[in-house]
Amino acid sequence: MGGETHTKPSGSSYPKLATGPVGQQIHSIYKDRLGQFTSGGQYESQYLLGAMYEGRASGPDHVKLSVYSPPGLTRPTFEEATSHEFKPTKVGESFGPSWSTHWFKVQLTVPSALQDKEQLELHWDANNEGLVWTEDGEPVQGLTGGGERVEWVLPKPFRDGKEHTIYIEMACNKMFGNAPGGDSIQPPQPDKYFQLHTADIVAVNQEARALFVDFWIIGDAAREFPGDSWESHEALQVGNGIMDAFIAGHGSQDSILKGREIARKYIGPAVDSPEVYETDKEPIVYAIGHCHIDTCWLWPWAETKRKIARSWSNQCDLMDRYPEHRFTCSQAQQYKWLEQLYPILYDRVKAKVKKGTFQPIGGSWVEHDTNMPSGESLVRQFLYGQRFFESHFGERCTTFWLPDTFGYSSQLPQLCRLAGMSRFFTQKLSWNNINNFPHTTFNWVSLDGSQVLCHMTPAETYTAEAHFGDVKRSVSQHKSLDQDNTSLLVFGKGDGGGGPTFQHIEKLRRCRGISDKIGLLPRVKMGDSVDDFFARLEKKAAEGTKFVTWYGELYFELHRGTYTTQANNKWNNRKSEIMLHDVEYLATMATIKDSSYRYPKKDIDDMWENVLLCQFHDCLPGSSIEMCYDDSDALYAEVFKTGQRVLKGALATLGFSMDYEGKGDLTAINTLPWPRAEIMKLPEGGRLKDSGYALVKGGQGIARVQVLSDSSESTASVKKIKDGVFLLTNKHFKVTVDGGCITSLIDLQADREVVAKGGKASQLVIFDDKPLYWQAWDVEVYHLESREVLPPGTTEIAEHGPHKVSVVTETKISANSWVKTTISLSASIGSQPAYVEMESEVEWRENMKFLKVEFPVDITNTEASYETQYGIIRRPTHYNTSWDMAKFEVCCHKWADLSEFGYGVSILNDSKYGFATCGNMMRLSLLRAPKAPDAHADMGRHHIRYAILPHVGPLDSRTVRAAYDFNHPMKFYEKKTSDASSLFTAISLHGSSSLILDAVKRGEDDEDVSRDELPKRKGRSIILRIYESLGGTSRGTVRINKSVVNVKKVWKTNILEDDELELVIKGDEVEIELRPFEVVTYRLQL
Repeated sequence: MGGETHTKPSGSSYPKLATGPVGQQIHSIYKDRLGQFTSGGQYESQYLLGAMYEGRASGPDHVKLSVYSPPGLTRPTFEEATSHEFKPTKVGESFGPSWSTHWFKVQLTVPSALQDKEQLELHWDANNEGLVWTEDGEPVQGLTGGGERVEWVLPKPFRDGKEHTIYIEMACNKMFGNAPGGDSIQPPQPDKYFQLHTADIVAVNQEARALFVDFWIIGDAAREFPGDSWESHEALQVGNGIMDAFIAGHGSQDSILKGREIARKYIGPAVDSPEVYETDKEPIVYAIGHCHIDTCWLWPWAETKRKIARSWSNQCDLMDRYPEHRFTCSQAQQYKWLEQLYPILYDRVKAKVKKGTFQPIGGSWVEHDTNMPSGESLVRQFLYGQRFFESHFGERCTTFWLPDTFGYSSQLPQLCRLAGMSRFFTQKLSWNNINNFPHTTFNWVSLDGSQVLCHMTPAETYTAEAHFGDVKRSVSQHKSLDQDNTSLLVFGKGDGGGGPTFQHIEKLRRCRGISDKIGLLPRVKMGDSVDDFFARLEKKAAEGTKFVTWYGELYFELHRGTYTTQANNKWNNRKSEIMLHDVEYLATMATIKDSSYRYPKKDIDDMWENVLLCQFHDCLPGSSIEMCYDDSDALYAEVFKTGQRVLKGALATLGFSMDYEGKGDLTAINTLPWPRAEIMKLPEGGRLKDSGYALVKGGQGIARVQVLSDSSESTASVKKIKDGVFLLTNKHFKVTVDGGCITSLIDLQADREVVAKGGKASQLVIFDDKPLYWQAWDVEVYHLESREVLPPGTTEIAEHGPHKVSVVTETKISANSWVKTTISLSASIGSQPAYVEMESEVEWRENMKFLKVEFPVDITNTEASYETQYGIIRRPTHYNTSWDMAKFEVCCHKWADLSEFGYGVSILNDSKYGFATCGNMMRLSLLRAPKAPDAHADMGRHHIRYAILPHVGPLDSRTVRAAYDFNHPMKFYEKKTSDASSLFTAISLHGSSSLILDAVKRGEDDEDVSRDELPKRKGRSIILRIYESLGGTSRGTVRINKSVVNVKKVWKTNILEDDELELVIKGDEVEIELRPFEVVTYRLQL
């Protein structure tokens, strides 16, 4: 009693004695160990790769090969190729040269030992691209080569032990062309050969393949989650546990299944099906499959057409295997090629579109450059693109998709809204090499105030590999989390094509599994569309979320050299746009004059489609291989040939001949909507004599030609002051040319010197041009430090007047290159704005040099103005900030201007797009000489026109109109019939001089014009495109000459020509008002 104690035995299972030392895991070593499990090298056979395949059959008993090699670089169709004799071949043979095609007949016999295996695949690899065809001629899947997408799943019927035939079309190029070595942007090697090294029937261990992806993502989690996080530590333990189980089970199937069981502790139980996405947890990353196929780049257009078939057939196959897969693809041109060349595959794609898994997007003809095409070209990209998507798939696009172009024009938001698109997706500004663009999701606002909702994927790529890191960066690099935390993840093999792979989809399933099971990783979802994503953003905006705004251009701080590279291509673009303007205007007038005249809609469509194709973002900018420019030269030649034929027909209907034979009156036609007066060189032949010049003067339509004689009063003169120094004068200017440069330009009416003190205008300068990497694309800021003045040669008088005077100077650039520049001054014409014109003929044979022409002007302003599509953009002339300095080279169209209060100077050009204004130095970029990817870019002869236009007062319509005049020279015709001047006054624009009537055409769906793409519209109509060019609210009237044309109604429409608002016709006028830089389309119902 009292004092006794009772001790209870301990219930702990913790051992009393230590069994031995246990060390702390060295994480860096165990992380590095993970790489052994799924890698090749010395341990490949010991780990998972050694268990990936359950059997393999090869050789002629199982894979019998024969080949047909078409002649040269031809690309025959399936029907053509299979009609030829096939000769026996075997693995180990090589095929070429570069860009050639070889068709293989592949006769497959599955051995009995493999017939019951879960998955059988043909593995084919020749390190080049290919396309699998059925024996019946259906393209079923693309092959990439080089270990990427080399497998084709054998159909179940092939397991019967009988011989089954397929065909493989081999393209002798890799996904990124045929560059030598490892640098893909170098000019292609013409004599590459490709060895067929694999052609096997393979039985795949599906559980081993699944474990491979499990382990891949778990390993990424171990490496990429924060090192001090539980989630990273747990991933490391799970990964090492899988390896330990595999080793303990000696790599058996049971050990693989055990590994998958261990993996599920981290990735969850549902990763083998789309059910992984069917949870009540809200995703914030929306994954969409994509295949960015450059319409031309490191391969010619003909190869692009095959890349489309290879890539899109892959996606149709993946959609059948993965129900959650959604694939989006832009570029109406590519769909049209597929329809023309691969109708069976097109039908398959169309069925997937109807189902909602294959999703057309973008609304444009191609993924075009937006810096250099004219405003009307941008309109037509949308008009032709949206009409194609609507006519073929029943819907227009609501999202403009342009992930990979080199800067974004300030008027794109307005044009998108006018084309029915309120959303915009891109990512290219992530490539900026000076400043980091600050937004992910934002409102992008156009010059006129229109806006689109823009999203730039925070993963910063449109070709994501669907890695763990891509999902993680979708939040960690998101810059708009204050307003919204969601983002698009755009994944799939791109540029060269291919699109998403099964591995991509499998990885995303596991990423979602980790998010739901472990957390920390942003939750990803597949199965939605891009439109679904933007609809949620728009809903948030409607509910009050205020997304940040960005006004004006999205300037790309890289690839500035693309404003200049491939000058001939850019010349063709400008001239074809001008020709199409004239073709449509004159053909429209012809339909008013003669109802039996058939508006040449097909020809016009063909011309536009070719021009729009050549505006692709690697073609027009000059960043493709030489073969692409051979292609574009041929297309432009066809455009000009067709345009000349159409013009001839329209003019004949209007009573004019393009050929002057001296049998009728000589006249000219002004296709611009304002009066003009020019001194023009007369055509040779006929009855023309005297000075060889004429004063051509008139409003819109017919211009009167007054032949000038030598006895006319001299209004332009030139005299030699001393050796190398000349004085050119007219009533406006006194121009001193010394050493081939303008050392003085006195505006006589303003009594003002235009050239900066001590400066030389029209000075040719050359720069060393070696960017960090992207030769055809880039010019870097340091090139400015290598400025070298080209020494002048001899200057001589070329024309003495009295109607035009000029001096010519030849400048030696190097042993192989020269410039011959003619500086001209025409006689003054009343109050018509006057300019000093220069024309340079250049023989260009340089290596990595940049030729520019300088104009130091006596003007001070911190901003310069540049013409852009349908407006003006102002950019700094200083380097105050890194954002200012980044714009050391910018894009302009027909003019650039530097003005101060009361006075300014404009520089006009006829085919150039690169410009820079630094302080008071204005520089027009002329020619570059990059050697990659086209070793011969810009080599050869060039003709370039440019001019100095001084003006009293601010920048105004004088510059805008003079630049149009400079680019739209009037042409002489012979008038065959009675006066048709009233016809050209059928419809005219009056009022504010800032209003520009930029296009006159027929309605797309008029019953006498329609090509039956969309429902016809009764009657006939005329389309007018008018824009405000100077940045102020402007009023005007559209005047209708009722004696020529009967207009019943006038509608304000969008650029797709949908009627939106009926306007009142008061007498013979329709009053209009445009806000600053607004673009408006009117439809006049006849």
